[in-house]
Amino acid sequence: MNYKMIRFLLSRVLQITGILMLLPLIVALIYKEFFCAKMFLVIIAGSLIFGSIGAYFKPKNVAIYAREGFVATALTWILISAVGALPFVLTGVTDDYIDALFETISGLTTTGSTILSSVEMYYSVQFWRTFTHWIGGMGVLVFILAIMPMSGGYSMHLMRAESPGPSVGKFVPKVRETAKILYLIYIGITVAQVILLLLTGLNLYESLTTTFATVGTGGFGITNNGANDFSTASQIVITIFMIMCGINFSVYYYLITMRPKEAFKNDEVKLYLGLMFASATLIALMIHADGITKTPFESFHHSLFTVASVMTTTGFATLDFDKWPQLCKTLLAFLMLTGACAGSTGGGFKLSRLLILLKAMKNELIYIVHPKSVKKVYMDDHSIDSTVVKSVSAYLSMYVVIFIASILLISIDEFDYETNFTAVAATLNNIGPGLGMVGPTGNFGAYSDLSKLVLMFDMLAGRLELLPMLILFSPRTWSKR
Repeated sequence: MNYKMIRFLLSRVLQITGILMLLPLIVALIYKEFFCAKMFLVIIAGSLIFGSIGAYFKPKNVAIYAREGFVATALTWILISAVGALPFVLTGVTDDYIDALFETISGLTTTGSTILSSVEMYYSVQFWRTFTHWIGGMGVLVFILAIMPMSGGYSMHLMRAESPGPSVGKFVPKVRETAKILYLIYIGITVAQVILLLLTGLNLYESLTTTFATVGTGGFGITNNGANDFSTASQIVITIFMIMCGINFSVYYYLITMRPKEAFKNDEVKLYLGLMFASATLIALMIHADGITKTPFESFHHSLFTVASVMTTTGFATLDFDKWPQLCKTLLAFLMLTGACAGSTGGGFKLSRLLILLKAMKNELIYIVHPKSVKKVYMDDHSIDSTVVKSVSAYLSMYVVIFIASILLISIDEFDYETNFTAVAATLNNIGPGLGMVGPTGNFGAYSDLSKLVLMFDMLAGRLELLPMLILFSPRTWSKR
């Protein structure tokens, strides 16, 4: 284990955290929240000082292999969460550090679950709260790779450990250039949504904070009524960008580089859009028939917004879907588990994994009937390597074990099954709201500290694709061999 290189990376992360907090500091000064400005200044100074001390001596051995990559990624997210929680405590938004840590991890992992009964707070702290979505959406280490060169080609291990999906590829030969392309696309989408929200009547602060929560697919609102306070035009813009950010970013790269054939042959995106619009249509028919909405347009508008929010794991809500017909809630719970596309800012199990598993299952059934047949799993007109199929199966096993263990652990708090099941589904899949007590109008504040720690682990594990967090607990990770 290259401990010195991990120390160096974590120190860089601390420096970046301090620099990123300059934005909420500026917001505090604009809104004359001088007490908050002092608190942010203290955190910024501490982050830059300690980060600079740790990064002063660059290790001679800069090798980052798979083990170091996973460990560095997990520790990076834990460190930035620990520091990012300080503004909530120091400004008095909450006096419980566990609650502040829950809120920050929820923000950075783009989960959107909250322990707060009211989200109306200092403008600067609220800005930081939504900005954590934007930071975590594309990834902390991907950002560092985009701005900090690494020699020896070791950076791919960091990108693989942090990027969502069963496999990670490069657009161009150099990983740093790939990271730059990803962030340029990310920034471009962000700027586009801010401009469109301004045109729908939102002010600059509302547009920025809402865009951070949308593009990062996190869903933290700036009012207690969430997206329900916005106009229909604003909600339509949010819906469009939620859908866009649930699509694999490689599709945008192919479109930008004038390679539409490669963009449109993506099987996962076809399933994503087909499943989303089919589900939205079915739910629209049911809520209209149930009298929840008055017109067909209103029915489809709210159903598509909700399906897009749940499927991309954003977590915004215009209506309390916990009061919808049971079939609607069951369908939404299924969409919570499937999630969005690999290579997007959305969470969940990922549709690419679901596709691979379904195709592998079909091949297995054919093999039983025809033992001598040789079948491969194909996606996007390319055969999938057997190691990828194996890793997806292993991922499913780990996912199920963590899911069941988490439900058992939080059941100690004696809440109903629907609440516990959807609380774990919402955190492990980085969705935000669940059903029951943790529905769109509820929060996670009633859970004990132990349950909150379990759910925090789930949020981090879900965002980092399980392995980086699990590897931290393996004794072999820390052995000298």
